[in-house]
Amino acid sequence: MDYTQSEVLQFVSENDVKFIRLAFCDIFGNMKNISIMPGELSRAFRTGISFDASRLLGMMDFTDTDLSLFPDPATLKVLPWRPSHGRVVRLFCDIRCSDGTPFLGDGRNLLRQTEQKLKKKGLTAQIGTECEFYLFERDDAGRPTSIPFDHAGYLDVAPLDKGENVRRDICLTLEKMGISPSASHHEKGPGQNEIHFNSAPPLLAADNFITFKSVVKTMAASNGLFASFLPLPLENEAASGLHVNISLEKGGANAVSESFIAGVLNHAAEITVFLNPLTNSYERFGTGAPNDVSWSYKNLTSLLRVKETPGGTTVNLRSPDAASNPYLALCLILNAGLDGIARGLPLCPPAETQEAIGNSERLPLSLKDAAQAAADSPFISTVLPRQLVDFYTACKIKEFETMQAAESAEAFCQNAYFLTV
Repeated sequence: MDYTQSEVLQFVSENDVKFIRLAFCDIFGNMKNISIMPGELSRAFRTGISFDASRLLGMMDFTDTDLSLFPDPATLKVLPWRPSHGRVVRLFCDIRCSDGTPFLGDGRNLLRQTEQKLKKKGLTAQIGTECEFYLFERDDAGRPTSIPFDHAGYLDVAPLDKGENVRRDICLTLEKMGISPSASHHEKGPGQNEIHFNSAPPLLAADNFITFKSVVKTMAASNGLFASFLPLPLENEAASGLHVNISLEKGGANAVSESFIAGVLNHAAEITVFLNPLTNSYERFGTGAPNDVSWSYKNLTSLLRVKETPGGTTVNLRSPDAASNPYLALCLILNAGLDGIARGLPLCPPAETQEAIGNSERLPLSLKDAAQAAADSPFISTVLPRQLVDFYTACKIKEFETMQAAESAEAFCQNAYFLTV
């Protein structure tokens, strides 16, 4: 249900809501929030709630350090795991500068602009996701370990699969929040799980994905476990990806064209750093994750699979991982396809064999290479603000160089990513 401001205020008043979490994401996709009391909500809608952006690296060292959060009433969700007396609700927010203009790094606003661009062309997009993650044990002091919760395999069942109750908690919690998982199961790796989602418009799909990650970590913790979305948390085990399913419609008919697919492929290398933002992301490539720029109908190792169903054509992009900022990732993917349509790009033949895939262009093989490709990309600068691109890529190059200077890549990953991704 999409609420209006007045409906949100009425809901808060009538449903014993005591805390309102104003949530937002930095440019790296990390969710942050400020909690306010019900009496402050009207002011939040009217003038915003300010915070010190200089204390967050992901706000780009912005010169206007006093940014403000303006809650989006359509995103109201009750947090089911919090007490029913003195409820807690969450609202995603738009981020604005002191002069009222949108913050350049507000991914929600950038993705909303992409939706508007689609609308002007008579197009609507639907996004579905399939996300993998690991469940690890905690030690006696409650600290996360790298010990998998179980040693089950793909589609195994209890008692080998010990994660079914956690997945149940995740799915039921999401349903209470109005988010619809479509399937869940144990994945290939020990302690690895996967949950699929029904499709939704891009902005809603990105909001839902951020909510999903929060719910997974919360439900894991409530079960005495630790959830990790690292692309490759365990050496020599299965990697975790975020498969993105895209469909387009125009006038109720399928609108995924060869040029749209060609556009996504054409810009795949340039946008990789936004889809795969960690040094650890590139350890996943070559371990079941596609790193060749190819497409197919059936080959599971291709970067992009095209699925023809009675309901239309769906494009399944298989390279992203869950460490990405979903707002920026979807913004770039959709604009890449739109660029292909605008330029009438021809689509290369499908790569249904490993030999054909092997002859394809490669994605960047390191975070530094991916960041440099994005920094040099004229296309990305037409989609994202130049200041955002420069800051983001500089941070990622520095991240790569810090990893290289570390005692080991494994030690760097443990210190930089394990507890936060």
